[in-house]
Amino acid sequence: MEKIILYYIFTPLNDLEAVKMWQKNLCLVNDLKGRIIISKHGINGTLGGSVAGLKNYIKENKSYEPFKDIRYKWSDGGKADFPKISVKIRPELVTFGLGDKLKVNKKGVVGGGKHLSPQQVHELVDKKKDEVVFFDGRNQYEALTGHFKNAVVPHVNYTREFIEDLKSGVYDDLKDKPIVTYCTGGIRCEVLSYVMKENGFKEVYQIDGGIDNYGKTYGDEGLWEGSLYTFDGRMGMKFSDKAKDIGVCVRCKGKTSNYENCANKKCNKLMVLCSNCASHDMYCSKQCKQEVELSTR
Repeated sequence: MEKIILYYIFTPLNDLEAVKMWQKNLCLVNDLKGRIIISKHGINGTLGGSVAGLKNYIKENKSYEPFKDIRYKWSDGGKADFPKISVKIRPELVTFGLGDKLKVNKKGVVGGGKHLSPQQVHELVDKKKDEVVFFDGRNQYEALTGHFKNAVVPHVNYTREFIEDLKSGVYDDLKDKPIVTYCTGGIRCEVLSYVMKENGFKEVYQIDGGIDNYGKTYGDEGLWEGSLYTFDGRMGMKFSDKAKDIGVCVRCKGKTSNYENCANKKCNKLMVLCSNCASHDMYCSKQCKQEVELSTR
């Protein structure tokens, strides 16, 4: 039996090359595939493989003091959802462009928003009603097929664009409202909530464990609607058979949760495209289709 695990922890790390070599070896020994990012701020990983291999990987991680408190989220899928194992050292776990401005200690990001469990999110909404604003911490294309109801979805295509977007003044009317940030597994909101507080937002929260944790708690009976975009071969997951399709196919305009990449490898643009339309044409434009056809003549 195979599964996928997702995890992260913000904690100070030293000797990043040694950590990288150790992590790469752990994955190879346990026959795992996926992606791991390491920085001086901590580690972030998504791995697929056998349940036994993943459990052994987790056991070894727990023996390393900085990683002993990592919480792992299990998801459907496996090794086949990833092309290879990639372990890289980066300046930041999430590329906001903060550099040395971001401070972490053994408790996590210094100055970040307050963590709320899925149940506490509902308690906050029950208490403050329509005052609560859900703020999407993902890139806008991820929200096309799923988001919290009535959420604010910033028009950003890359995480590094969030800082300028927040400084632009477009959200100034929200600075006195209770803000609940959310993202796939929680890692981006660890930093986004800090950035929002630094830019004058007074009451900022983050959903502990992100959309993944919320969806596994409430399924499609809560405040989330649609499908969750994922950065692996699945390209998306639903929390129950009651999930709505809220994405709009770029061709037929029908409702779908299906993502496809443009068949022109030079373009590779991600688009919402229903399975029926994808079976006929997986190009994002006539130009891309013509380019490929000309190259194969």
